[in-house]
Amino acid sequence: MSCLLLRLIRRQGSVGASVGVRSLTSVPSLPPSVADFVKGAVDECKPSSVHVVAGTPEETANILAGLERDGMVKKLLKYDNCWLARTDPKDVARVESKTVIVTKNKRDTIPIPAGGAKSQLGNWMSESDWQRARQERFPGCMTGRTMYVIPFSMGPVGSALTKYGVQVTDSPYVVASMGIMTRMGTPVLNKLAEGVEFVRCQHSVGRPLPLKAPLVNSWPCNPEKVLITHLPDTRQILSFGSGYGGNSLLGKKCFALRIASRIAKDEGWLAEHMLILGITNPQGVKRYVAAAFPSACGKTNLAMMKPALPGWKVECVGDDIAWMKFDSQGKLRAINPENGFFGVAPGTSDKTNPYAMATISRNTMFTNVGETSDGGFWWEGLDPPPAGTAVTDWHGKTWKPGSATPCAHPNSRFCAPAAQCPIIDPQWESEEGVPIDAIIFGGRRPEGVPLVYESFSWQHGVFVGAAMRSEATAAAEHKGKVIMHDPFAMRPFFGYNFGDYLTHWLSMQKRKAPTHLPKIFHVNWFRKDPATGSFLWPGFGENARVLEWIFKRCGREREDEAARKSIIGWVPEGGAIDTKGLGTKVDMGALFDVPKPFWQNEAKELRAFFTQQVGADLPVQVEAELRALEERVHQ
Repeated sequence: MSCLLLRLIRRQGSVGASVGVRSLTSVPSLPPSVADFVKGAVDECKPSSVHVVAGTPEETANILAGLERDGMVKKLLKYDNCWLARTDPKDVARVESKTVIVTKNKRDTIPIPAGGAKSQLGNWMSESDWQRARQERFPGCMTGRTMYVIPFSMGPVGSALTKYGVQVTDSPYVVASMGIMTRMGTPVLNKLAEGVEFVRCQHSVGRPLPLKAPLVNSWPCNPEKVLITHLPDTRQILSFGSGYGGNSLLGKKCFALRIASRIAKDEGWLAEHMLILGITNPQGVKRYVAAAFPSACGKTNLAMMKPALPGWKVECVGDDIAWMKFDSQGKLRAINPENGFFGVAPGTSDKTNPYAMATISRNTMFTNVGETSDGGFWWEGLDPPPAGTAVTDWHGKTWKPGSATPCAHPNSRFCAPAAQCPIIDPQWESEEGVPIDAIIFGGRRPEGVPLVYESFSWQHGVFVGAAMRSEATAAAEHKGKVIMHDPFAMRPFFGYNFGDYLTHWLSMQKRKAPTHLPKIFHVNWFRKDPATGSFLWPGFGENARVLEWIFKRCGREREDEAARKSIIGWVPEGGAIDTKGLGTKVDMGALFDVPKPFWQNEAKELRAFFTQQVGADLPVQVEAELRALEERVHQ
């Protein structure tokens, strides 16, 4: 039997060395440090049983069968091994307001905002408040439930860039999803037995049995008590009350960005909210690019792009997170620490992302999408369901085209294995990582920001990343289309003080070892015609035309090659973007217009943001870049 179901005996004893167990089969001993962690979690949360996850296909099938039995998921019969979960409507997104970093000193976590304003760059909690919050939530929270122990790896097992974690959770949905999103189970346990460090992750849905109130959609959660806490000094994550992926799959944003960004600072590398793609030109020359976009800016679409330019090829290394470290030759190398895609479903279609559609056709967990009567999925952006096909919305209610409410929740998700992507890069699991030639920042900016520009230098590029702004998205609880500051697309994910983060990025150009810094660019696919409100650029596969210019700039011999200097950076010179074969007429003049009044206002907004939100922690180099922009826009 591959499932290790362990019954706890409430006495001092050992799972490995720490928790007494009686098992249905022989129990492999847990490494002592893992056993200590599990014992502490068991003593606090009081589960009725413990299951050490082995990660085998048989075990996964058993977990899914249990979820189906409990009404948490149902099988989508149209596809091979695809499942649909509907959450409690109060548990549908990351909850930034309840996501905190716990450190001794507040300034280790966030810059202190001017004039008593609230920080937009993270939430700090004191150690004493955290202890009190923990005491109000975790004791006895798993009563009547099974605690699953998930040993997992962020990155290929054995890579020098890889980090390890152990998550305990009372959610089998989390186990099924972590099996897709991470490398999980016995191979990782074997690595932990060698004594490697690991991040301790504790998660509970916060609904001990017997229930005191009925569940909504058979989905256990405790929305009033949600709290996602990170302790970077001790490499711990504790998440309570939410079953939604961004709050409960602790290898994802919690570990791979918030905790990893702090580990990266301590160890001299970068953990970033970036896709990684390989692009090959018709001559067979290949480059790798990392790109940071906030949610709903086409990150997954770019990572899996089908280029509209003949002879060009894009391959996907990852669509969300990049861990990057300089090798001995001074080249920045990146791995995708994840093993799957956790993508926003609405808007994904054969038109926008055919490769994603192929990826999610099997072995996929869908959450809060619509369901068709023939056992399929449906969401906004897909072709209308065939006549005679009934549709059920994410609430489980009958839905018809033209209904006042959306069929799928705007932040509904697919969770699919990366290896299924038809254009997964051959090097996506390379232990040394792939060499990065360019870093791209981008956002959803309806006006003023050109289609693409290149920074003047690494220092200026760090400023460009710090100055990123974008329309807010459905991935968090913000409402409405407001332009928000989202530096490096990391605003909700910084694991430490943003000023120190900028200093860390700037330090890359001062490395003592040989260093080949990537070039830094900014793109904006979302500029609109002010007269009609329609997008000026067709986007999707046509974005290959922009990547072609970036590709050429990476191999340039002169600074002004195929480019002209503007007040914000190097923009393509006339004709440098290949427009042959564009199906629609594109106003390139409007796309590349850099209006001074807009940028005067932008500089003013940035000055206000940096002054209020970063204050004394703003590095002098970034202040100098802002001053230089202010001078250029007023010349």
